[in-house]
Amino acid sequence: MGRRTDDDHRQRSVQPVLVHRSEVAKKTAEGLGYKAVVGGHKGDTNTESNLIDTAITNKSVAIILDPANADGSVGAVKRAIAANIPVFLINAEINQEGLAKAQLVSNNAQGAALGATQWVESVGDKGKYVELFGAPSDNNAATRSNGYETVLSQYPDLVRVGKDVANWDRTQGHDKMQALLQANPDIIGVISGNDEMALGAIAALKKAGKLDQVKVGGFDGSPDAIAAIKAGELQYTVLQPVAVFSEAAVKQADNFIKTGKTGVDHEKQLFDCILITKDNVDKYNSPFVLEQ
Repeated sequence: MGRRTDDDHRQRSVQPVLVHRSEVAKKTAEGLGYKAVVGGHKGDTNTESNLIDTAITNKSVAIILDPANADGSVGAVKRAIAANIPVFLINAEINQEGLAKAQLVSNNAQGAALGATQWVESVGDKGKYVELFGAPSDNNAATRSNGYETVLSQYPDLVRVGKDVANWDRTQGHDKMQALLQANPDIIGVISGNDEMALGAIAALKKAGKLDQVKVGGFDGSPDAIAAIKAGELQYTVLQPVAVFSEAAVKQADNFIKTGKTGVDHEKQLFDCILITKDNVDKYNSPFVLEQ
């Protein structure tokens, strides 16, 4: 078979969810006897393209990829396929089916509904709020935002007075929160597309002396978010089953390498999320894992 390698191209390495995903994929691949090479593109399609070219040159037998851009990553995936390297996507999708052997992602719509429902329970059904939106190039951002809207639109007295893009980033979440708060000092809540932006918002609210008046909700299930829940600063987070789908992607790649089949019926596979609040936070026993 020659040299066996699995490449896991890590996106936006500042996000804990993505770092952990890479670690799980690497450990699983090595456990199956592969040499696992991890590279980071940080959401840049040019860097991603170079990483794919390197994987092709190194004759990798499979690529586990978190795509940098729903549209912009299609070309890189096609190039790998043309080199007879199967591609398995995790965490985010591309806007074309039939290329990757599998696309494994969190059920973001289901998770967003969980989060928004809990958010209403935390803030009440009346008042002004703002939303922090993830990276527009990532379909997950729109899916979560739409999921929030589906729930919150049922409460006409909850009025969104601001929405800003913070690109999944804690620093941007902080800065955008400061601006939103200055424009809307009477808000009662912040609903965020991920934990990093939520934690940035919490820092800004602390500086403004407003954290006791404004409730914040997150999404990811990162260790820092768990600490914030325990501290009473974050109302909840929605746990992405990162460890589950990262391991599954590598096992499906292994199956395909050995048999020509992934072992599952569908290319797109959704993994349900889990709500974490102060009531079950103590069951969080390792990064992105909640004891059931």
